[in-house]
Amino acid sequence: MRAALFVALGLLAALGSAVAAEQAAPTSVTASADWTWHLPSYVPPPRVPADNPMSEAKFELGRHLFYDKRLSGNGTQACASCHLQERAFTDGKAVSKGSTGEATPRNSPSIVNSAWNGTYTWANPALVTLERQIENPLYGERPTEMGVTDANKGEILARLRADSKYPTLFRNAFPDVADPISFANIIRAITTFERGVVSFDSRYDRYLQGRIEFTAAEKRGQELFFGERGECHHCHGSSNLNDQFIHAKSRAAPLNFHNTGLYDTDGAGAYPTPNRGIMELSGDPADMGKFRAPSLRNVALTAPYMHDGSVATLEEVVEIYAAGGRRIADGPNVGDGRANPLKSDLIVKIEMSKEEKADLVAFLRTLTDETLISSPRFSDPWAGGVPH
Repeated sequence: MRAALFVALGLLAALGSAVAAEQAAPTSVTASADWTWHLPSYVPPPRVPADNPMSEAKFELGRHLFYDKRLSGNGTQACASCHLQERAFTDGKAVSKGSTGEATPRNSPSIVNSAWNGTYTWANPALVTLERQIENPLYGERPTEMGVTDANKGEILARLRADSKYPTLFRNAFPDVADPISFANIIRAITTFERGVVSFDSRYDRYLQGRIEFTAAEKRGQELFFGERGECHHCHGSSNLNDQFIHAKSRAAPLNFHNTGLYDTDGAGAYPTPNRGIMELSGDPADMGKFRAPSLRNVALTAPYMHDGSVATLEEVVEIYAAGGRRIADGPNVGDGRANPLKSDLIVKIEMSKEEKADLVAFLRTLTDETLISSPRFSDPWAGGVPH
């Protein structure tokens, strides 16, 4: 059965790649001599930009910057403020708050295994590299997250230069640059750290590798997940359990976005503003409510769920998908998403018993990687130090 599963995963990934649009950004797997991808056999190395190869020195600099609140305009927020290691690099909130207290419109996505993503954020087909994505939280004004502006860039760089660690960390990471402390190199370092946050050591991985056996409930849940009754694998069938999975040898990047019937506020398919999916950018009414399907790895740690954090538990998620969408009986978003005319054909009512739903949740809990959330390699290097 495991061999058949590997074949099925490969076929799904190949099919997605064959029908997707070409990725424009030049990429390679170039790395310094000290970088090695430690991956199971069923996970190919990711794409890496040719102008930002992996290195241990850059990863370590990026780790320090990722956890440093001095990188924000007012010195109150780090990247890690919305991406907590113990929550698989999410923040446990429905929506996050930026450095000025302004709420973002969407749930904070995990950075884990982001090296294999086809696009970034919840609903932007144009963001196809981490280097472009990070500009949003750094420089964005609506909403303000890190609050970096032309007016405070110099002050922020001065803070870093004044720290005893950073001059050496930047020189090690960028040895051929005369003055390496710059925002261009900050972006290169943080995205190198993000690419290096890898999670393939869950119970599920150990099961695939023949190192452990599943319980009876976990096995039944796995069969539902990858079977045609459960339908889950259509959007979560790759080795990263999503459907925008790219790697070093991918010829194309799958750019799939889905309307899952979470809302229907007007009986014609409307989602609440400003969370209307890729329609916000495309302007195409057919794109209403279409969002990226996130990886389900570590999903038991990343509640609340959906693009707006409006679903509290895994059990509730399973109930919504089994019902073929969500009905909201009262409040400002009242409506029956099950009848949303723009809903994906993949989202249909599924007859499942209470026990089968519990089995599915049991399988989803096998996707938790305890190594990820406890590894010093991904942890805060400033813990107990000055920057916080």
